[in-house]
Amino acid sequence: MAQRTVLVVLFDGVQSIDVTGPVEVFAAAETRSPGTYRIRTASLDGAAVRTSSGLTLVPDHALAEAPDPHTLLVPGGAGTRRSDPRLTAWLRARGPRAARLVSVCTGAIPLAEAGLLDGRRVTTHWAYCDRLAHDHPAVRVDPDPIYVRDGQVATSAGVTAGIDLALALVEEDLGRDVALTVARHLVVFLRRPGNQAQFSAQLAAQTARREPLREVQRWITEHPADDLSVEALAARAALSPRHFARAFRTETGMTPGRYVDRVRLEHARRLLEETGDGVEEISRASGYGTPEAMRRAFVRALGTPPAEYRRRFRPAPTA
Repeated sequence: MAQRTVLVVLFDGVQSIDVTGPVEVFAAAETRSPGTYRIRTASLDGAAVRTSSGLTLVPDHALAEAPDPHTLLVPGGAGTRRSDPRLTAWLRARGPRAARLVSVCTGAIPLAEAGLLDGRRVTTHWAYCDRLAHDHPAVRVDPDPIYVRDGQVATSAGVTAGIDLALALVEEDLGRDVALTVARHLVVFLRRPGNQAQFSAQLAAQTARREPLREVQRWITEHPADDLSVEALAARAALSPRHFARAFRTETGMTPGRYVDRVRLEHARRLLEETGDGVEEISRASGYGTPEAMRRAFVRALGTPPAEYRRRFRPAPTA
């Protein structure tokens, strides 16, 4: 198998974990399959860069002298929001020569500015999806997934999603066993599916201002198998169903039903990932009632049924 050069672009204001997360994945894979990856870093002039957290990173090369990569990775960070015409020109010239173009977080922005994402389906950090779509209308921005693969282009959401994407690329190159071994080594217990939403229900919804509504949010999370109808939740908040539904949406940004759906899906996912419980037992514990109802929810939200989700994303047992 030919060695793949992974070139990571560095710049002032880069997010350090956008660099080190994927690099650790590729480095761990190289340790387990020597000769697979050659990891290099480069900045515009070869000088050290200062990350957004204040760390200093010393590159291997100036970009002009960097080897042609198999995988060209552009991380995100505050530095991507101040376009450097020299970096844009370099990406425009050298990007098409890479077998894979990869971005983490707002690293999609410089790739888009170089015209390398036109016509592609991509993602980025949720806070910058609207900006990316507005500034680059030829790019098809999907704000929901944690990573997206479209041909030679692979883009991920914010921060730790770069680790998920790197693990997916290692699995593509070396197979599932190596990817899961790397994940266990990094104490990342499983590779999240790319179409998993960037938000958990608790992150997607705002925390309600009023204590009765906050208590309802906590109750939903802790009791997914209970009666979580609007009427039952309204009674818990001591409000009429109509007033409760209106207040819940105003204060959290989503309807009670949508919030319940997300909590139940997350609960079922965790049980599939972390336990050996059967699908029927998990469907009851998560509030779906029947395996068929849970299957429909998984296919609708994740594009895969529960059994396949477990097969693909639960770590294999260690010997």
